[in-house]
Amino acid sequence: MQFVHAMGGAHGAIGHDPTGVKGKQIAGQTIRRVAGFARPYRAMLIGFVVVLLLGALLSLVPPLLFRQIIDDAIENRDRGQVHLLAGIIVLAAFGEAALAFIERYWSARIGEGLIYDLRVKLYDHVQRMPMAFFTRVQTGSLISRMNNDVIGAQRAFTGTLGSVVSNTIVLATTLVAMFLLEWRLTLMALALLPVFILPTKRVGRKLQALTRESMEHNASMNTVMTERLNVSGALLVKLFGRHNQERDGFGSTAGRVRDIGVRSAMYGRTFFIALSLVGAVGAAVLYWVGAQLVISGAITVGTLAAMGLMVVRIYTPLTSLTNARVDVMTALVSFERVFEVLDTPNPIADRPDAVTLQQPKGRIELAEVTFTYPPSDDRLASLQTETAAPEATGKPVLRHVSAVIEPGQLVALVGPSGAGKTTLAALLTRLYDVDTGAVLIDGTDVRDVAQESLRASMGVVPQDPHLFHETVADNLRYARPGATDAEMEAACRSAHIHNLIASLSEGYNTVVGERGYRLSGGEKQRLAIARVLLKDPAIVVLDEATSHLDSENEALVQQALGIALQGRTAVVIAHRLSTVTNADLILVLDQGQLVESGRHQDLLAADGLYAELYRTLVRNEQRSPAESAV
Repeated sequence: MQFVHAMGGAHGAIGHDPTGVKGKQIAGQTIRRVAGFARPYRAMLIGFVVVLLLGALLSLVPPLLFRQIIDDAIENRDRGQVHLLAGIIVLAAFGEAALAFIERYWSARIGEGLIYDLRVKLYDHVQRMPMAFFTRVQTGSLISRMNNDVIGAQRAFTGTLGSVVSNTIVLATTLVAMFLLEWRLTLMALALLPVFILPTKRVGRKLQALTRESMEHNASMNTVMTERLNVSGALLVKLFGRHNQERDGFGSTAGRVRDIGVRSAMYGRTFFIALSLVGAVGAAVLYWVGAQLVISGAITVGTLAAMGLMVVRIYTPLTSLTNARVDVMTALVSFERVFEVLDTPNPIADRPDAVTLQQPKGRIELAEVTFTYPPSDDRLASLQTETAAPEATGKPVLRHVSAVIEPGQLVALVGPSGAGKTTLAALLTRLYDVDTGAVLIDGTDVRDVAQESLRASMGVVPQDPHLFHETVADNLRYARPGATDAEMEAACRSAHIHNLIASLSEGYNTVVGERGYRLSGGEKQRLAIARVLLKDPAIVVLDEATSHLDSENEALVQQALGIALQGRTAVVIAHRLSTVTNADLILVLDQGQLVESGRHQDLLAADGLYAELYRTLVRNEQRSPAESAV
């Protein structure tokens, strides 16, 4: 069996970099972790090695039988023995072909299964990482790590490592047989190794269509990763608590990639098996005809003929094994890069005893909250941008902030740019964890609440809402997958977006385009409001962004917001006079500290920072309704 062909598959070959691994040692921990991922395939691996051994032994049968034909059957002019031995040789060739087919299937199942396991595990791990991870890593580098390096790891396991095992078995069995037949010719054959040239490998045209299909599936998977794992997409996944559904959906696509990979591998192996079978049968016929000539007195070769057949079996394994260490070290680099991502700790994880919020009322308490953006993690320097995220200055963004928001209250967060308004909103949904103090929902620290439960109780409308490259209905049902068409339409009517959706070419089945590019800013905002209404949360966190909308869209968004906030606890980063003046409670932040709190009239009477900000806001709105900024 030519195992070097067997592992070709549809993914190509691994490049070698001898200088890149010079002097490096194989890490025992990496080997153990690779073995851990291979554990589910242990039975297949054992069967795979057994099939390799049986195939290697079976491939020795034809040369030995040819020797028997020449030295015994021909010598005794026994035509019946010639017919029998020739028939056995043909059967051995078919048996070897069958074993090669089984070997290829198992190698493909192991390799593609490993890709599936690594991809789903990586995707699930990364999309659960805190927002600080996504604000620092480069999306392209992350996707390359999750795609190319995973494939490289699969090749390392079933290609390079498998090739070493296969070549070792073939080489050992063949050399033993050759030494037993004629040790001097064996040594001479080994001496010819430096001048041996490896034959060029070819791939059949039948693989082209499957390869294209595999590339399309990979492109589809990369699209999902690009949308879900950038900052906006990851934020949306977290806010709606859809990690498990994301994992399952991604796993479905990855499963199709796995299946097409197995089919590609089997078609490729069938191609090479056919060539090997034709060659084996041709050799059997050739020796059978030659034996008739020997019986007639023309040829008397036995051991030499057998050696001639065996010698071609040692050059490819020997050539491959001369670079085995470099090949293995190069291959393990992919595993190390994959493990580097998997080993990235997630500081925001559910505690073992995390509770579930039961019918949340929406009471929020900030108890001496102090927060500093976490520093960059050097362990993932190769994935991160060259400079640290701008918010990670090492200085507290919020300092000793305390406030109580009662159920159903509308609370406006105001303050100069950089005061900490957006950061405070992010702490409510536990996108980050506080350094000291606590954020409590209905009297429970958010760190003690299961994240899925916490985010199920909250609805967030960011300043720039993110829409996936899917239909309007799919984007709406992201908030509540089981929502009926009637419930979805009711939410859209409340958000003043139904008529617009109904006018689209395919209505709710219209694809909105990447990041919702087919919709205007106001339309995207109203669709995001409808999505929150469909979710029906107890708490709404809103970055009220109307500053860049035209007057018509602004009015529609304000009407939609009025409905969205009814009967819910609302925390609004205020940009509009109406929001500020109508708020039940105004929290004024400055340089990370809560400097004032109260109702509009009381704060105006105090003539502090709020009064100054309010006067600026009045001037801005009198000058241009689209230029408000608090």
